[in-house]
Amino acid sequence: MGLLSKKDAKLITDPLLDNNPITIQVLGICSALAITAELEASIVMSVSVMFVLGLGNVVISLMRNIIPSKIRIIVQLIVVATLVIIVDLVLKAFAYELSKTLSVFVGLIITNCIIMGRFEAFALGNGPWRAFLDGIGNSIGYGAILIVVGFFRELLGSGTLLGIKVLGDPIEKTGLYAIGYENNGFMLLSPMALIVVGIIIWIQRSKNTSLIEEN
Repeated sequence: MGLLSKKDAKLITDPLLDNNPITIQVLGICSALAITAELEASIVMSVSVMFVLGLGNVVISLMRNIIPSKIRIIVQLIVVATLVIIVDLVLKAFAYELSKTLSVFVGLIITNCIIMGRFEAFALGNGPWRAFLDGIGNSIGYGAILIVVGFFRELLGSGTLLGIKVLGDPIEKTGLYAIGYENNGFMLLSPMALIVVGIIIWIQRSKNTSLIEEN
């Protein structure tokens, strides 16, 4: 990765595949189920988590030597809550309709297990630069799954991508067949997100059998 050492580069690449927060660590599943019916919402949530986790990791790392151990969780919650408030205000200012779609789920970033987990497991024990890379890597791994799930759910459920019509409605019936695409409403239901995530996990582990052996 050019400027990055192999050790630092792994902080970004590992969460993409071999240690993905959603498919391997099984964290952050709630947002994958709740907001991936639309690709746009998936992208915005991914960017929001990247901002909160990347910057939050740096702040916690900078403060790691002055945070009393007894109140470290409270301090972490204050840091992540402040960053989430910033994200929420920015969305309301520049993408109000989308902020209403995401509504409570932006606030729930505060309780995202991935964020609190990286604060505890990494930021408290490493310098700001490595903490930043860890935050970016894990948020990219998280966002990649959200975007893939959102892509297929919106495409097959609504026939659109980013609100633009991609698959046309049936326009002509020929015998038992219809020319065009009939939207599959089932794809827009939350259980379908879990099925899509399950398929991704199956594909991932079929390509990397060491993941099966580890578990």
